[in-house]
Amino acid sequence: MSFFTDLAHQYIDGEWRTGSGSWDIIDFNPYNGEKLASITVATVAEVDAAYRAAERAQKSWGTTSPYARRQVIERALRITEERADEIVEAIIDELGGTRIKAQQEVHCAADFLREAMQLAMRPEGEIVPAREETRENRVYRLPVGVVAVISPFNFPFLLTLKSVAPALALGNAVVLKPNQNTPVVGGGLIAKIFEDAGLPPGLLNVLVTDIAEIGDALIEHPVPKVISFSGSDRVGRHVASVTASHLKRSILELSGNSALVVLDDLDDEGLDYAVDAAVFSRYVYQGQVPMAANRILVDRSLEPEFTEKFVARVRELNTGDPRDPDTHIGPVINDFQAEALGGLVDQALAEGATALVEGRTIGNLVEPTVLTGLPADSPLLRQEIFGPVALLIPFDGEDEAVRIANDTPYGLSGAVHTADAERGVNFARRIDTGMMHVNDTTVRDEPLVAFGGEKQSGLGRLNGESTVDAFTTRKWVSVQHGRSRFSL
Repeated sequence: MSFFTDLAHQYIDGEWRTGSGSWDIIDFNPYNGEKLASITVATVAEVDAAYRAAERAQKSWGTTSPYARRQVIERALRITEERADEIVEAIIDELGGTRIKAQQEVHCAADFLREAMQLAMRPEGEIVPAREETRENRVYRLPVGVVAVISPFNFPFLLTLKSVAPALALGNAVVLKPNQNTPVVGGGLIAKIFEDAGLPPGLLNVLVTDIAEIGDALIEHPVPKVISFSGSDRVGRHVASVTASHLKRSILELSGNSALVVLDDLDDEGLDYAVDAAVFSRYVYQGQVPMAANRILVDRSLEPEFTEKFVARVRELNTGDPRDPDTHIGPVINDFQAEALGGLVDQALAEGATALVEGRTIGNLVEPTVLTGLPADSPLLRQEIFGPVALLIPFDGEDEAVRIANDTPYGLSGAVHTADAERGVNFARRIDTGMMHVNDTTVRDEPLVAFGGEKQSGLGRLNGESTVDAFTTRKWVSVQHGRSRFSL
């Protein structure tokens, strides 16, 4: 099978279709510019067709035995594992992920599919005490109905499955819009896996389109009850505004500006480990990760030694062809992103920052950069930098570290390195983020642990029980076994 030939289509009500729009989305390999696919966009009419198909199919799926739903997810897991090598190659081609990154994404996606299998059996009803002895209060967990999933380009296979698989396992239908930069890995490939797993037609629909074609039709449509969106805070705020005006539930995983903090009590071994964690936290997948450590905060007593070691490690990173196993940093997603990153570095230097490492931009390849000495009022310290640019910031004592770490409108993830784990925990509790990791990377996601951010980094949580809350609703059914007394 050629993914980029066979799966570059709309998928509606169990059929692979050509969109009826008047223009095409071109899918490019970001490393070499090769055209992978051309997909005619879906229109508002196809948005409606996808939602109506989902609405029809969900009625029976929602009452299907959870054991049967679990079997579909189990087959999807088996197919994913069988095709892992092909999927890895597609990730490398479509989004420029290095081989290690692509393999890790497929591995993590399999873990989330395993958890989705369990989620099918997770919802439990309750018997709640009633005021009258003759009354019985039952609270049922039911699927919400139809879920819209809008997925990002950076981890399209993992993050799409992270919402799609649990939503289906819990008895919902899904309409999925993948990012325009990854329409196959984040869209058609997901549909094919579930089609081959025996998912009934209509329960998963994929629309490859753009807001320029459909406007807000995907989130304004009356059928979906929950919108699961991963992407920038700018778009996320719009999604939240529209969904709120229609009284829909939104689950938003948005931008970040994470800090990795190095406290003053590390010995040489601990400092070396913190350097390794910082390099990974900043440069994994070219820094195109909301959890990535934009800012690396180091106690001033350790700053000279940490900086020397960090810069030396960064200089060892190889930038180039993501298919080469020796490549650490591949291309950013497109030329717009590459140019924007160059502009941010120029801005920082104009503000008085010093480039300890200043990488070149060659096409979509952006070599790593390390900046220090930014003025405290620099806007770069408070915004997300979606690329391989690290900001080193010294601090004097824990209180100043907390102030700097929290001085951002975002609050997704973070990390702190210290010789005293409990000191790290106490520090972590003072940081206004949804997630904080002691003596580890800022980039962590596990199927059982609530994932999400504070402030402008999102609304709601996913994973484990949080996913059950996101994609189900509670319904109270009371039974009166005697006769009620009425006041009128």
